[in-house]
Amino acid sequence: LFGAEDYPEAAARVVGWMIERFPLVLAEKTQDGIEKEKIERGVIVRHLFLPGRFSETADTLEENALLKARFVHERYGLDVFADDTGLEVEALNGQPGVHTARYAFPDRHDTEANVTKLLHEMEGKTNRKAAFRTAIALILGGKEYLFEGKVEGYITPERRGTDGFGYDPVFSPEETGKTFAELGVEVKNSLSHRARAVAQLLKFLATVQ
Repeated sequence: LFGAEDYPEAAARVVGWMIERFPLVLAEKTQDGIEKEKIERGVIVRHLFLPGRFSETADTLEENALLKARFVHERYGLDVFADDTGLEVEALNGQPGVHTARYAFPDRHDTEANVTKLLHEMEGKTNRKAAFRTAIALILGGKEYLFEGKVEGYITPERRGTDGFGYDPVFSPEETGKTFAELGVEVKNSLSHRARAVAQLLKFLATVQ
C-alpha cells in the first residue's frame, strides 16, 4: 500500500524499522524493492497481496490512506501503514488531487494522457503553482495517526527531462529551476513529498516503545 515500486529505499527503511519492533503485515500491490530488502535482512514478513480488493473512493488523500489502512486492520486486526499521493494545482482548484493517477481516464492509469491533459488545462494560466502531497496513515495499537509530506513548485509549460515517472517532466519543485525528471532520482528522492512524509513517520516511530 505504501508505493514501494516508486520509492523502494524509503519504503524499506520504514518496513525495516517496524519489523524489528512489531509484528507486521505488509499489504501491497507489488513486491518490488521491499522483498529484496527483507531477504537481505533475513526477516520474514507475511505478505498480503490485494489487487482489486479495495477502491480509493475518498475525497482527500488522508481519507484514501486511512481507507486502505483500515481495509487491512479491520480484516486482520494487525498494525499497518498505507499512503496516498496527489498533485494539487492551485489554478485547477486542487486538481487532479485524489484523481492524480487516473486524471485522463477514470478507469485506467495512462501517464502520457494524464500529463497531456494537465498541460492542456494549464494553457493560458499565469498561476502555475502546484504541490505534490503524500499522506501516510498508520494504525498502530488500534490508534490511527496521519503524517504529511509536501513539496511545492510549479507546472512547466512543456515536458522537460527523461528521468522519473508520472508528472515528473512537468513539475518543478521549489527553487530548483528544474523538473523532477531533470533532477534525477537521487535528488528527487531527497526533496520529495514521500521522503518528507516518511521522515515524519520515522520521527513518530522513534518515540514508540
